[in-house]
Amino acid sequence: MKRDDDFVTIEEVLLADARTDVLVAGTPSKASGRRSLATALSGPDQALRIVGYSAGATTVGIMLLVGLFLAVRAGDALRVAGPSFLVEQAWSPETQKFGMAAILFGTFSIALVAMVISVPLALGTALLISEIVPPKVRQFLVTMVDLMAAVPSVVFGLWGAFFLQAAIIPVSQWISTYLAFIPIFRVDDASGTTLTEPAAFTGSAFIAGIVVAFMVVPTQTSVMREAFSQAPPGEREGAFALGSTRWGMIKAVVLPFGRGGMIGGTMLGLGRALGETIAVYMIISPVFTINWEVLKTGTNSVSALIALRYGESSEFGLSALMAAGLVLFLITLVINFTASSIVARSRSGAETS
Repeated sequence: MKRDDDFVTIEEVLLADARTDVLVAGTPSKASGRRSLATALSGPDQALRIVGYSAGATTVGIMLLVGLFLAVRAGDALRVAGPSFLVEQAWSPETQKFGMAAILFGTFSIALVAMVISVPLALGTALLISEIVPPKVRQFLVTMVDLMAAVPSVVFGLWGAFFLQAAIIPVSQWISTYLAFIPIFRVDDASGTTLTEPAAFTGSAFIAGIVVAFMVVPTQTSVMREAFSQAPPGEREGAFALGSTRWGMIKAVVLPFGRGGMIGGTMLGLGRALGETIAVYMIISPVFTINWEVLKTGTNSVSALIALRYGESSEFGLSALMAAGLVLFLITLVINFTASSIVARSRSGAETS
């Protein structure tokens, strides 16, 4: 049947709109081009946008200036050391023989011990707060975890040096006795003789890592708890409706949804562990050789090295310390940026299975 030309169908209107031609009463309009949806910002909105952009630009600018300052001050030391700066173990800027190998190894060994202890502890605490305890108790536990994050590093250092170390030495001796077949748990002297006296277990990467673990637990717990609390209530109730236990619901709903938060919290804690200074400085016995035995006396870290040598260094020694700080700055920057991106995605539910 023939259609009256004075009328248009809905399909024609939609097609014309997609082509940016507006049909009015069956006649194509001469106006073309995409319609703008931009709106004018009010005065308060403009002020808020300016303040926000200024704050963000200031933060990024300060970070870039810190990196530039370290790079400029480290230039003399890096030119002298050359590529050997990353593989040399000794630290003697006065003789122009210095490098980061032993220091970086000690830094990562302390951080690794801290992560092995802190991640399960933070994960269990976050699940306890978000999924198990009643709301009244939950708020109390959240407050206590936040207060733990406010404890100064020097307090953790004193606690670790004068209380925890004496309590951990028997544990280190037991591990060294029964797990000595694992190389990192052996405690030997230069001749290969097994050491058992308590003095051989003080100031180790193991003890420093335990103290650092307690320092990073609040950060990791907060990030994980926030991710777990955003798990969809509908999926929780659906799991219970299908007969799931509480642990089954956590395993099927909460943990998959909070995967990004767990990864992000772990990496944020790692960034904090790599840069911890005072507590590590008060516990470790500094050495400038790679020590594979984490239970044995002697280790080092970049931040502790800077705190130890800053006051007595020459101009060239300060340049070498700035080079060490630059390496640590770049490492923590990469870790924290990666963690922030993962946490941001987890908040939007992008990690939901």
